[in-house]
Amino acid sequence: MGERTNVRYTPLPTDDTQQQQNQRRRSFVSAGNRYGGREDDDNDSNYDIRFDYMPKQKIPWKSIALALFLLAFGSSLLIVSHLIFTGHMGGDNSQAFGFLTIGFLMFLPGFYETRIAYYSWRGCKGFTFAHIPDY
Repeated sequence: MGERTNVRYTPLPTDDTQQQQNQRRRSFVSAGNRYGGREDDDNDSNYDIRFDYMPKQKIPWKSIALALFLLAFGSSLLIVSHLIFTGHMGGDNSQAFGFLTIGFLMFLPGFYETRIAYYSWRGCKGFTFAHIPDY
């Protein structure tokens, strides 16, 4: 390839260690700064403050209530299905299969959403209330 003498650029640094990145992140946002900016702009003037923005998480209470209802009702339908299959309750196998199907269809999304809500409440990495749809 030919050289492009009219293109001016500076080569990017190749060895930015994790320690340098963490140090840069810590120095960007100060607790007292209203706009989330940095106190010392001398170190790195190319940093964009948009990447530090963390909006307040709105907790989707209706979705969590729906998930808990689906989990509880699905679990009870699965228990009823088990009791019919084992003969502790009267009923045909067709009724037990119906309860089993509807129980699974209610239990699985209820468990999934409840698990996300619980891990978000606990503050586990990778889980936020934004992953739960809000109704």
